[in-house]
Amino acid sequence: MPSRPTHSAMFAAAFVRTPDGWSGAEVDLTSAEIADDLGDAVQDALGLQGDELALLCVEVEDEWFALVRYDGDAEPRAFVSDVHSAASDPLGELFSELAGVLVPDKEADLGVRPAGDFELLSDLGVSAEELLELSMEEGVLPADTLSVIAEKLSFADELDRLH
Repeated sequence: MPSRPTHSAMFAAAFVRTPDGWSGAEVDLTSAEIADDLGDAVQDALGLQGDELALLCVEVEDEWFALVRYDGDAEPRAFVSDVHSAASDPLGELFSELAGVLVPDKEADLGVRPAGDFELLSDLGVSAEELLELSMEEGVLPADTLSVIAEKLSFADELDRLH
């Protein structure tokens, strides 16, 4: 599979929780070809040692966002705000795979369809219900939803610094 084209309207950043709070860095996903490449990019961007809690936040084309939680040696957990919109993007297909969902028929008009691990942030202060509600709020851009999530998890300053 060839490298991903650079998205002019794609934003990707990862955040690691430390004893002093959250620290973030932009993440380059343009060469990601398989789901494991996403984790490697996060590890490289943050210089992870392996046992930290890290979140990858991605927003693409004002259409959809994805969150991936890396927690030490545990399998990554992922959430995609709209698996149907993400299906039209090769990078979105990687996030859908990581979230454990089949890529829907690209021609079907299914509306907004969040998918993946809805409990991804529950222990951090964003319930499954709240994550679902934020994802499906009509007229709200994915970047705005990520800002709300970052505020609730206390890394809004880091997100603002990078975005």
